[in-house]
Amino acid sequence: MLRIMIVIAGFLLTAAVFGGLLWRMAPNQSLLEVSREDVHFPTVSGFNLNRQEFNFPQDLTGELNILFVPFMQRQQLVVNTWIPFAQETEAAFPSVVYYELPTIDEMPSLSHMFVNEGMRAGIPDETARERTVTLYIDTSEFMEATDIPGKDEVHVLLVSRSGDILWRTTGQFDETKGETLLGAIATYR
Repeated sequence: MLRIMIVIAGFLLTAAVFGGLLWRMAPNQSLLEVSREDVHFPTVSGFNLNRQEFNFPQDLTGELNILFVPFMQRQQLVVNTWIPFAQETEAAFPSVVYYELPTIDEMPSLSHMFVNEGMRAGIPDETARERTVTLYIDTSEFMEATDIPGKDEVHVLLVSRSGDILWRTTGQFDETKGETLLGAIATYR
């Protein structure tokens, strides 16, 4: 009888510790608040790959922010075509910061953990982990607020801290898109 009680106590202790770890690693549902009727970047919350919570647009650190919004895992390859340009732009314009915002339909919190921890394991670069903030939201409502017509492409937005969308494009990087983005940055900074 004593052995059974020890085994049960050990099991409960292990479950409590493991459950506590899962609870801390599993981000909660993201916030999505559309407070304006015009096209804008709404208030959203999410956790980066270092498990830190952010509320955008207020937590955007740049005066101007380049936001990469992919909706599917395979679109990461497209985002990667922009990263060298985004890094060079940040170096040239200290008031500009870029973020990756994988945007996924709402799902149970435990699923968030598996998605985020999978991305975390695949991204060793500390800056990339800090700047990748996953949004688990009603994507239809988000797309309506931002005037994003579909999920089939990566959307690249230049956004102010107040949520104004100042410039946009879709798809992979090319020199023409880069030049027009630099022109928009020069206009608004």
